[in-house]
Order: sequence, then C-alpha cells, then structure tokens
Amino acid sequence: MTGRNCSKGIGRRPWMASAAVTLTAACALALGLPQAAQAQARKDALVLAMTLEPPGMDPTAGAASAIAEVTLYNVYETLTKIGSDSKAAPLLAQSWTVSPDLKTWTFKLRGGVTFHNGEIFDAGTVKFAFERAAAKDSTNKDKAVFANIERIDTPDPLTVVLQLKNGNPDLLFQLGQATAIVVEPKSVASNATQPVGTGPYRLENWAKGSHVTLTRWDGYRAAKDIKLRRVTMRFISDPAAQVASLLSGDVDVFPRVAAARSLKQFEGQPKKYQVLIGGSRAKTIVAINNKRKPLDDVRVRRAIAAAIDRQAVIEGAADGFGVPIGSFYVPGAPGYVDTTAINAFDQAKARALLHQAGITPPLTLTMKLPPTPYARQGGEVIAAQLAKVGIVAKIENVEWAQWMSGVYGQKAYDLTVIAHVEPLDFGNFARPGYYWGYESPEFNALWGRIQATVQPEERNRLMGEAQKLVAQDAVVAYLYQPTWITVAKAGVKGLWKDMPLMANDLSAVSWQ
Repeated sequence: MTGRNCSKGIGRRPWMASAAVTLTAACALALGLPQAAQAQARKDALVLAMTLEPPGMDPTAGAASAIAEVTLYNVYETLTKIGSDSKAAPLLAQSWTVSPDLKTWTFKLRGGVTFHNGEIFDAGTVKFAFERAAAKDSTNKDKAVFANIERIDTPDPLTVVLQLKNGNPDLLFQLGQATAIVVEPKSVASNATQPVGTGPYRLENWAKGSHVTLTRWDGYRAAKDIKLRRVTMRFISDPAAQVASLLSGDVDVFPRVAAARSLKQFEGQPKKYQVLIGGSRAKTIVAINNKRKPLDDVRVRRAIAAAIDRQAVIEGAADGFGVPIGSFYVPGAPGYVDTTAINAFDQAKARALLHQAGITPPLTLTMKLPPTPYARQGGEVIAAQLAKVGIVAKIENVEWAQWMSGVYGQKAYDLTVIAHVEPLDFGNFARPGYYWGYESPEFNALWGRIQATVQPEERNRLMGEAQKLVAQDAVVAYLYQPTWITVAKAGVKGLWKDMPLMANDLSAVSWQ
C-alpha cells in the first residue's frame, strides 16, 4: 500500500467509520509513521459535518443556506462579521461612522488585503460587489438591501461611503451576511465552482455528494492565527448516520445535528464529547402555495394552520427542541409580538373553515419534503394532523436539489416543510414572485413604512403590525423556532453556541 493510495482511500464514506479507522492505521504503518505521530499531526485538521450539500459556492447566486455554511468567513469575507452574540464586528471594514438619520454610512477599509487570485481588495471592489448585488439581473436573495443604496462614493482606495434611500438600522448586520460578500470582479463567473475570496481558506476539492475540503491560504493577512490547516466538510442528511458518525469518531464537529434523541449518549461522556445547545433566529414553517386553488382562499390556509398542533410537531420533528411561533418572527427579536393565538390549534374550527370555503372533504394536496430530518419527521406528524380535518397530504420526499429547483424555483408544490434560517428576511412577504406567491398591497405599504422608519419604538410597533397581518393572512402555517444542537469532540475550541445566522466560522476554531 503506497502513501498515494492511502490518501485517496481515507474519508470517502462517512458511514464506513470502522473501515476508515482501520485504513488510517494501515496507512500510518505503510508510511512508517507511528500512530502517536499521526494523532499529533491531525491536530491541525478537522472533520465537520453538515446536513445538506450546497448547490454551489456563490452565496450571491443562490438561496440555499448551505452555501454560507461552507463559505462565509472562510472563503469569502464581508465588511462586518457577525458573532454568536449577534453583534457586528470589523472584518474587511476596520471602522465606520453613520449619520443621525442612518442614511450615510462611511466605512474605513482594511489595507493590505488581497484576493486568492492576487488581486487587490479596495473601495473599488466593494463598490463593484454592492452594485452587482443591486443590478437588475441580480439573483441575490437580499437584493432589496443593496437596492436601497442610492449612491456609492469611493473618495480614496480605503474609504467607501454608502448613501441610502431609507435609513437602515440593520445595515451592519446585513453587511455581515453571506449575501454581502465582497467578490473579485474577474472571478464572478466561476465563483459557483471555483470561489475566490479574501478569507483564510481556499477550496481544495469538492467531491460531489460526499464532501468539500478547505485548506488554509498562506497568503491570508493573518495566516499565523489560523490554527486549522485543513477542514473537511462532509454531507450527512440521515439522522441515524449523523449520530453514528459522531459516535465512531469519524466526525469531529456536527453543528445543527439531529441528535436530540441521542443526547444522553454524548452528555454522559464529557471527557469525550461536548454538547452545545443554543438559540437561533430560524423559523420552521409549512409553506403554502398561495397561487394554487383552493390555497388562494385564506379560509383554506387558516384551516390548514388550525389543524396543526405546533407542540406535537415540535416533539415529532425536533424532539422538543423548539419554541412555538404564530408568525414569521421569533421571540427575542426586536418588536416581537406573540401571535400564536391567531391561528391556534382547533380542529373543529379547521373543519368549519373548510366548509365555509366550499370544500367537500377529502381535500387532496401534495406535501413535498426536503431531506432534512426535521422536514421528513415533521411532515409525517403534520400529514396525520391534517387527515383528521379532511385534508389528505400526499407526501413526496425529494432531494435538496429537487426542492430548490422544483419547489423554490418553479413553485411546483402545494405544501412543503422548511426552515427559513436568515434572521432579517421578513421582507420576503413583499418580494415579487417569491415561492409562496403572497401578494398583498396592504403588506407592501406597511413594509414600505417600516423601511422608512428608523426610530426604534415606532419601527418595532410597525413590525408588530406586520407580524399580525401575515398571521391573519395565514400566508404559511408558522410552526416553531428551532433550538440548534452542536455535538463535537471535547478537544475542539472556538465553536459557536448560539447561531444568529448560518455559518461555520473556522477562523477561531482549534484543537485544545
């Protein structure tokens, strides 16, 4: 067995843990390396697992949060960086000032920064990236953030001035999200497969269907502070396989793992594992296609919502790790109001609403479920609940790429279960052509008022009105705010507990 064959054979199948361990030991012997030396060398390498595989590597070109899980703060960087405490810190911008009306933002950029391809980062590249995000043909899911920029001035190579149409108190957070990455102009056409950024890691390899490998970039401005030389990100969607990968030691870290039913196995071995349970700004929902009959009737949508026992879904889909929500907003967010009573669980009311809408049971609908454990498990619970009021939800399990193209892209669905993980995405209800097909002049006018308001108390009051409106319109059936679980080996340091956005920031991660 040669060294070359060893390197090709290790780590291809995350579920073949025992074989991988045996192969690793055999390779060590073949290469003449004592196992102790190999264990020491492994302290600058990490295996991190994810539930879903990203469809590409450009977060400005696709809506899948898995893109950010791989690339944000690792390959690409943003002007600001959001920490687990939800606060914005300097990243490519060293500092900033803002006018009292929150319309003029001046950013002082970090000097001496280069992209992976050797090009210089400066104010011109920021201007390019943000204008591209706002362009007519932009596919950036946060296009509205950049469309609010009236003018971008670059008085010198390290200064960017953003003049906004409406003052924006959320801008610093939004400029730390994956959709605000600063891209190198020459790389935009190939970033989906060959990403070029200013971050501490470069894409070494992408084995479709299996894993992504990132390697430390020696040209990074603070390369000496990056402790991990290589990080392999494996894709494991099956919950049993997720737990097995951790128990076998084949995976070092699994953020947002579906391990609630197995927590005692990990919590009972504190010398071997660490368990982090933290908050999120995610919203798990039953998305409803408002454009399809009879789902275009608000009474039918309200019936669907009333037929669902949120707490039972939380138990079935997330093993109790979640908080019920009644709108597209979560407890703790600015301006949150409790709307769970608007469409409370009431099977008799659900049947009455269907009758009022002229529906003669059974009403047959399709429910397309992506491969995430919460969707597959929760979908079964929801289908059983809907059946009790005369709605037959025919489940179709689809792969992630099919969900992204068929459900999100082509809107070819009736119902689906999905978690929206972005913290500042309430504006999706005003987004033309969005996949749930909601069109409301009343909401659009209200959202416009919110965007034009910077006074915190008034803005929060209006956000409360917006939450109530989309709850009353039952645009979707709002289920719960998930609580994320991360399981990792005890020796891994620098992991996030709370996750305000979807990112696996590797820059501060190391072995103890």
